[in-house]
Amino acid sequence: MAAQYAIEGTTAKGIAASVERGVTEGGLSPGDLLPPVRRLADTLGVSPGTVATAYKELRQRGLIVTRGRGGTVVADVPSVASRRPPRVPQGLVDLAGGHPDPAFLPVLRPPSTVTPVYGSHRAAPRLAVLEEVTRQWFARDEVPARHVTFAHGALDCIARLLSTELRPGDAVAVEDPGFHHLLDLVPALGLRMVPVAVDGEGLVPESLRTALRGGVRAVVCSPRGQCPTGAFFTRSRRDELVAVLREFPEVLVVEDDHNAEVGGAAAYTLAAAGLERWAQVRTVSKHLGIDLRWAGVACDAVTLARHDGRMLMTSGWVSHVLQESVSGLFRDEAVRALVADGETAYAERRAALIGALGAHRIRAVGASGLNVWVPVRDESAVVNGLRTQGWWVAAGARFRIAAPPAVRITTSTLAPEDAPRLAADFAEVLGDAQATYGG
Repeated sequence: MAAQYAIEGTTAKGIAASVERGVTEGGLSPGDLLPPVRRLADTLGVSPGTVATAYKELRQRGLIVTRGRGGTVVADVPSVASRRPPRVPQGLVDLAGGHPDPAFLPVLRPPSTVTPVYGSHRAAPRLAVLEEVTRQWFARDEVPARHVTFAHGALDCIARLLSTELRPGDAVAVEDPGFHHLLDLVPALGLRMVPVAVDGEGLVPESLRTALRGGVRAVVCSPRGQCPTGAFFTRSRRDELVAVLREFPEVLVVEDDHNAEVGGAAAYTLAAAGLERWAQVRTVSKHLGIDLRWAGVACDAVTLARHDGRMLMTSGWVSHVLQESVSGLFRDEAVRALVADGETAYAERRAALIGALGAHRIRAVGASGLNVWVPVRDESAVVNGLRTQGWWVAAGARFRIAAPPAVRITTSTLAPEDAPRLAADFAEVLGDAQATYGG
């Protein structure tokens, strides 16, 4: 019970505002237990219905969650707080961030001149040259490209798609383990997450079917370079998933293909299967640079109208200066060669670490993308143990809902010759942990 913070208010809005203030100012922390409805109502001298209404509003806004007999608690990532990754301690090798190697990113050169325009770009939000390049990008992998649009990155697009399609309290099927920022975003939108198991080929069909039968309204997944496991759809797995999804044609399927250029895996996408409601999002941050907050989106006509309609009322369009920059990079042969070199290097680095860990009988997965996922029994023991050896890796807790514990190691900057040393240190840490916790 969060006894140190006294919730105030005599109306539902006042009570909700008091809880929000506590979360924002630090009086209430993630996981803190809130008073039961009747107890808080007695304390404040209001009706239980008033408190229940306040709690309902807070749940819809992603600030609190109800865990059955576990009571009502502050959400792990409340929507009014920002969970940033911990700062990397000085002197450690950072293998936790999930970022690409800067050596394989082009130097960004924005357009030298930008012609002023009268008014706004709302009537023509997309540059024709980038729109055509985007169509070709999707069509290369057999993704239908009749309807394309732009967004300010993958999460910006996914948030807009979910908020226009769903209402607070609706359920979204997500990968487990999955992309930690998505796992933060969904509850922040007031939506419920339903975990779907992931294996080496991505979503597990029967787990997806269970989620769909439970009433989810949308599915968000990655066809390759899945974060954090590196899983990717094979042709047979894609076909199995499509067969399941065809039983639920009203469900929106959103694919996040953020590793399209450097994932190191073929594209067997759900978007290419002719589903009724679908969208595929591709970003450039992993192969062109994190400062390019741009995403291309291919989708069905209804989804396009809803996405662009909401965008028209908010940001309006993606900066044409940014679009000019992205367009130039897409068409630069030297940049394409650099990106291809990066994809090759990333595959070698993943394989080197997986092989080195395997030599110590440590199972790890990472068939595509920038990371390797290593199942462990005690995440904290491994993270802290590797820290003493000079390595900084990510605990798997922030990527998981119900999946077993693991750690994520970003291999994008890990030279193959350094993999054996990391693997040996990993094995030593596991041995120490077994001795400490009884084998």
